[in-house]
Amino acid sequence: MSLSSHLQELKKKHASLSEAVEAAQRAPSTDGLQIAELKKQKLRLKEEITRLSGDRLH
Repeated sequence: MSLSSHLQELKKKHASLSEAVEAAQRAPSTDGLQIAELKKQKLRLKEEITRLSGDRLH
């Protein structure tokens, strides 16, 4: 898998997690810890995307 396609896949996963976080926040029955875990996963993906994107510039 090329770096470009890997980045695209990470971005898709990040967008999917964004939607999941938004949906969870709208649902009154969703546990706050579950939302926090989704946000952590989203942040890890964002950091990975940023790191890989930065590597492409050098």
